[in-house]
Amino acid sequence: MRMLAIVSLALLFTPSAEAAPGAGAGGLAAHRAVYDLSLKDASERSGISGMVGRMVYEFNGSACEGYTVSFRFVTEIATGEDSRLTDQQTTTFEDVRNGTFSFVTRSYVDQKLDHEIRGSAEVKGDALAVDLEQPEKLALDVAMAHFPTGHMIELIDKARNGERFYESRIYDGSDEGDKAMITTTIVGEKQPVETGDAEAERAGELADDAYWPVSMSYFQETAEEGDGLPVYSIAFKLYENGITRDLTMDYGDFVLQGQLARLDLFDAEPCEE
Repeated sequence: MRMLAIVSLALLFTPSAEAAPGAGAGGLAAHRAVYDLSLKDASERSGISGMVGRMVYEFNGSACEGYTVSFRFVTEIATGEDSRLTDQQTTTFEDVRNGTFSFVTRSYVDQKLDHEIRGSAEVKGDALAVDLEQPEKLALDVAMAHFPTGHMIELIDKARNGERFYESRIYDGSDEGDKAMITTTIVGEKQPVETGDAEAERAGELADDAYWPVSMSYFQETAEEGDGLPVYSIAFKLYENGITRDLTMDYGDFVLQGQLARLDLFDAEPCEE
């Protein structure tokens, strides 16, 4: 299962701090968002009869010091008479200004470590130099791509400029950490909150704010042209300060729904240029 940092829900842009609650210089909202997960759909091939879970996403930092993300994705998956507990824990650090990114992801099944990947990447010329430490030491170059925060810079920039469809490339250290993914993004017109939207009310200070409806699909870079089937896709509502809600995560054989359960906004330290 690809990690949702995928959509590293942080951005670096130019609005003033007053433009977004909890935002520091650059409009970033330091925050912790908790999402309740439920199974929306599953194919017979998936073997999944039920799934519930919780996702916790915490973002901190500044353009001066870099950005940290702590992400935890826990699900209980029912398959017939059996069930298993999966727990993915990811921590990343991204320095947008200097073009560096580091990450560690540990995946547990029934509380036992199943897989660990740890590494870093750096912009070098027209490519990314990737150094993997786990599961084995490996150095390689991959085609130039955005890191997660840089990817969201692009998304917000294009949304504000009215560009509704575009293709890009992202490297987030997920899977085996040895490749980037091609993404296609569709951004809808900004929407006002609907009356009676219970999830919006749980967004606290953002409850009455408008949002962009966004959908993103991830493709293997080596996929044959015309294949048309993404590895993974996600749809969400995106606020000006990078916080998201109403998530739909499509893994092909099954689809998860993520509803915002709690949002805590943190005070952000000003970034001195």
